Amino acid sequence: MTNPASKPVRRNALLERLQSEFAVFKDFKPLAIGIHKQLMERIPDLDKNKVRIAMHSHTASTRYLKALIEGAPRFDLDGQPAGEVTAEQQEVAAQTLRDRIKQVKDRQKAEAAQRKADEEAAKRQEKLEQLAEKFSKR
Repeated sequence: MTNPASKPVRRNALLERLQSEFAVFKDFKPLAIGIHKQLMERIPDLDKNKVRIAMHSHTASTRYLKALIEGAPRFDLDGQPAGEVTAEQQEVAAQTLRDRIKQVKDRQKAEAAQRKADEEAAKRQEKLEQLAEKFSKR
């Protein structure tokens, strides 16, 4: 298992602000299509690029994808229903999660294999050093 301290924590100040101001972000509810336009109307001083990055971070999160898979209604900034999550959107979210889980498992397998190879190499080196020490005494 990887050391969580070794992964840098990426913080997005705008996303944190959205999560503190809007329950739909805080609760990871499926967002209405085009909700970024509502955001720009409500908070006109937002930088469009920062909104795009924050929206991507939010909608790519595991919690958000799980909410899409459940197929609940979509919500606007006020928490009012604004459309439905389609079956196709549910499937895309499910596939994204499956792919993500597979990548994590593959990475963990590769790391475990590397650790095992490193341990075996260290044992071989130790054994060689022991043999060298044994025969250098003669």
